[in-house]
Amino acid sequence: LCCECGQSHLLLDNHLYNFQDEVDDELICHICLQPLLQPMDTPCGHTYCFKCLENFMQEYNFCPMDRKKLSFQQCHKSSLLVRNLLDKLIVFCPFKAECQQTMQRCELEAHLQNRCPGFKKYKSELQRKKNPISKGKEDPSIKAETNTPKDPEVPSGGSSLVAESSAAAVVSLGTAEPGLVNPAFEEAEEGESLIQKCNYRTSLVAETTTIEIHREDPEEELGMRIVGGKDTPLGNIVVQEVLRDSVIAADGRIAPGDHILEVNGINISSVTHCQAVSFLRHPGPVLHLMVLQEKGFSNKTAQQDSTSATNREVIHVTLIKRDRSEPLGIKLIRKTDEAGIFILDLLEGGLAAKNGKLSRNDRVLSINGQDLRQGTPEAAAQIIQTTESRVNFVVLRQPGVQLSDPVEDGSTSNNSSSSSSNGGSPVHHRRRLDQNHYRRKSNYQKGYVSHEKTVAIKKEPKESLGITIGGGRDNKNKLPIYVTSVQPIGCLFRDGRIKRGDVLLSINGIDLTHLNYYEAVSALKSNAASHSVVLKALEIVSLNLTEPSPDIKEQGFSWSPLWITWLGLPSYLHCCQDIVLSKGNLESWGFSIVGGFEESKGNQPFFIKTIVPGTPAFRDRKLKCGDEIVAVNGVPAIGMSNSELIPMLKEQRNKVTLTVVSWPGSLV
Repeated sequence: LCCECGQSHLLLDNHLYNFQDEVDDELICHICLQPLLQPMDTPCGHTYCFKCLENFMQEYNFCPMDRKKLSFQQCHKSSLLVRNLLDKLIVFCPFKAECQQTMQRCELEAHLQNRCPGFKKYKSELQRKKNPISKGKEDPSIKAETNTPKDPEVPSGGSSLVAESSAAAVVSLGTAEPGLVNPAFEEAEEGESLIQKCNYRTSLVAETTTIEIHREDPEEELGMRIVGGKDTPLGNIVVQEVLRDSVIAADGRIAPGDHILEVNGINISSVTHCQAVSFLRHPGPVLHLMVLQEKGFSNKTAQQDSTSATNREVIHVTLIKRDRSEPLGIKLIRKTDEAGIFILDLLEGGLAAKNGKLSRNDRVLSINGQDLRQGTPEAAAQIIQTTESRVNFVVLRQPGVQLSDPVEDGSTSNNSSSSSSNGGSPVHHRRRLDQNHYRRKSNYQKGYVSHEKTVAIKKEPKESLGITIGGGRDNKNKLPIYVTSVQPIGCLFRDGRIKRGDVLLSINGIDLTHLNYYEAVSALKSNAASHSVVLKALEIVSLNLTEPSPDIKEQGFSWSPLWITWLGLPSYLHCCQDIVLSKGNLESWGFSIVGGFEESKGNQPFFIKTIVPGTPAFRDRKLKCGDEIVAVNGVPAIGMSNSELIPMLKEQRNKVTLTVVSWPGSLV
């Protein structure tokens, strides 16, 4: 629990409070719909929470209310009068069972630390859970693993362990497992294999590695999203996303696409999605994860990889900028014979040179948790530019290696913290896709199904609904609007039929399913002013009565729906997007798929299971593990077997359009 507000929320999210009275609408942030925290004024006259506005401006360049062009640097703190009004709002102590006191919002932190019996009890219980053995912070470099685990269940059943190095076991994935058809291993024309035609791709190499994660707070979130489980066609548990500034991001060794095989010695390669979430959310100061990490195609033998791995060292370096614009004094470059980014030089007197821990020839693996193993100097520059203070590098150092001549294509970054080689700012604007609703019949309801309900309530005109919402078609996953919490003040809490996780379909006849977040907020607020409200909603329920409910699993975590619950939504609520991939004649698409029609299982969706580093699918960065393919070049995939879909993909020699549905993975 947060020591300032006494409630559970993500480190980067706002504090949460239980207010005694209805708060005036003028003091509400129109991004989070909660009373303002650290209010910031825009030049166009709107006010938002500091964190809400900062997160919003990382994706957009306009004001959320009037959509006028805006940058975060143009905004400033609200007046002292406004901040004082907000600080004086009356809140309840969150520990209602042990403490019924109310106080001004600004007094809550001192109350929790010095006077609250409930928080004191919580801290005592937390202390008892902690490992009494002193856990000094070890060097987070990758430790040598001299023994492979006994009988590991590697996700690719046909994989064979071909070598063992001091860093990890090297696995050849040249043979696809039965039932998993992989376009990364397609054959060339007239029976000539891709390996023969393109001799630098002799095998797809992966490593099984045991990673030790340390947490100062045993109950802190790891900060990654996962998909898969034995109750889905994916089978294995796969990392979909690593959140910025999280425990996993700071460690820097786990990346999207990694398969999690074991958690603290427990094999999770054959457990349900909910069971895997439970294992990964189990609190503890140290977490041992065995992961399978694909490294891409290689022409080196396993023995060569094993030999070179013993000489390499992974180093973690943190540089602290005084402000966002301060340069680090690093020159980054690409090599002609190897993917990735390398340090060409450290400018004398610069921040990196003064720190002294980075060296010429270091290969940059990640910055602030963002995987750059296949990245560019421009991508690194963008990450550094948008970082306020701490810049966390993970670099690979191999003594005695000299840089090759740089690629002369404008990819050199003269100053990674200020500009790209062409003198312009390396900012890439996200392409906004049209809301393409791909309606189709789908009978896949594995694990969860949805039931529609209508809730009609009578209320006072000034009484609020008392809910917070998430999603919206402007969300990066284009989610429907869903309820994230039902507050103890408001008519819906009193009524009791609308629950956290319900998908909102309409209010007083106004369709909410096609609205973005801000349009939905406006519709809910305007209709809440009437004497009666009629809400239509979908409740997502589990088909497995023995499976613990998602609500139980979410205790101690900022709440969001589990990935598997989205699979129970009817297809008319699926918002599809087109992803166009392009490749050369000698390349493969670089992703594997599972699912499709089988006699024993019927129709199952096609899911992206793996994305191979260094391939077109990886470089495009829009396709994610766990995405559902609903069409290829406009042809619906529902009802096809994978033996029918794969030839369609192989026929597209240089360009293919994938229509996909992307659901956010479960947060652990």
